[in-house]
Amino acid sequence: MSAPREAAPAQEGAPRAGETPRSAIDLLDTGLAPRPRIPARSPAPDPARPAARTSPQPTRPPFPPHPAPTRPPAPPTPPPSAGPAPSPHPVAPAVPGPRAPLPPFPAAPPHPAPSIPAADAPVRGRRRGRVVAAAVCLVLGVGLLGGAAAGSWLSGEAGGADARGGYTAAREMWHSTPVDTLFPPTLTGSGAGPGGADRVWTRIGVAPDSGCAGALDPLLLKALQPVGCVRLLRATYTDATSSAVTTVGLLFTEAGPDAMAALRARFGDESLGDRDDLMPRPYAVEGTPAARFGDRQRASWTVRVLTDAPVVVYSVTGFADARTVTDPQPADRALDEGTTDAPVEAGLTYDAKGIADRVERALRRTAATGTKKPS
Repeated sequence: MSAPREAAPAQEGAPRAGETPRSAIDLLDTGLAPRPRIPARSPAPDPARPAARTSPQPTRPPFPPHPAPTRPPAPPTPPPSAGPAPSPHPVAPAVPGPRAPLPPFPAAPPHPAPSIPAADAPVRGRRRGRVVAAAVCLVLGVGLLGGAAAGSWLSGEAGGADARGGYTAAREMWHSTPVDTLFPPTLTGSGAGPGGADRVWTRIGVAPDSGCAGALDPLLLKALQPVGCVRLLRATYTDATSSAVTTVGLLFTEAGPDAMAALRARFGDESLGDRDDLMPRPYAVEGTPAARFGDRQRASWTVRVLTDAPVVVYSVTGFADARTVTDPQPADRALDEGTTDAPVEAGLTYDAKGIADRVERALRRTAATGTKKPS
């Protein structure tokens, strides 16, 4: 065999001039091979190695496609410039417009955050407000209760269980309270006289404390019998002109709140306080303008049954010159109706009401404050 010649680069189609013709099998193989997308050159055969001939095969699968040629490595990318990288999509330059002024910088740094979280602050504030409100309500409640207790004595209102304790204390006042407290030496009545004139009454005598028998009219004593009689205290006053005299009395009973309330209701329903056959008796004091103050000199009177204390307060007024009065007038009714009888015109009804009012107030003040001094 002769040495093979250097083969020329393989080409498709007919052989060129001076080229050794290929066998039919090579041409068949070349025609059956698929064409690559990018034409590539076949590598030159090794001159030291003879070309191998392939024996024909009855059936032969198609050759795989020639591998794609390897591309040379890309040149190194130049370092980026200092300016911004160009955008692949050009953007139209923005049209400059008027700019809004920038807000000024704060002159001082912001305040530090509070130590208590914001969520807890309102809750604690509400709790603190509720505690303060509860304390204020407690103080006001205690004050109102104390004021109500004292006001009940000053206004004549009964007071339930506390009133029962007050009844016991008030019932002992007749021997534990100074006479000058129950019957002040001088009583002042601003606007208590006819036409709103001021009145001044001076105490001229105090009766020894006693029972009710003989000191009260029998019919009046019978009307007061349901509440009993513990002690009766009396004193007599005269006006500034010594032309009128008035006896005021404090009858301490044995009854409790219910019995006193029932008696007061009866006096109101049956108008017992307006009956002249139930007038209290006066206390005549020897050597004074009231020396001749007797039953026939009685001109006006008032009887009051208290419900907040076991006491009946009464007063009776007459002329100091011992004149007889044929038409006595109950003080409360005469003043309410505006009658013009002699006792009213002379101011006797004003004296009976004014003195009874002030002695009753002194009794209530003493009971409310609990003042007790040795007699």
